[in-house]
Amino acid sequence: MTRKLALVAGIGLALASVSYIPPASAQVVVGAVGVAPPPPRFERAPPPRRGWVWAPGYWRWDGYARRHVWVPGYWMRERVGYRWYPGTWVRMGPSWRWRAGYWGR
Repeated sequence: MTRKLALVAGIGLALASVSYIPPASAQVVVGAVGVAPPPPRFERAPPPRRGWVWAPGYWRWDGYARRHVWVPGYWMRERVGYRWYPGTWVRMGPSWRWRAGYWGR
């Protein structure tokens, strides 16, 4: 009985460690892209909603299509005490890198 309980507990711990997802980093940067992103599209931000933050749309690189694809803006739950910093494309030499948006103080 004790062996079975130890085995079940061990399996449970192993599964829990595999399913752990660490929090997003504040400075996530994807691989370099040799094509500059198009200018941002104009999106009329909807009226403010209590408890929510509007994340503006952005250009995402689609490696399969080998082009930038527009991702429309969306609502996110507000994190009290934090501010949302939207993602941005950063030029690094002859290429471009995407720096993902993040919550900061």
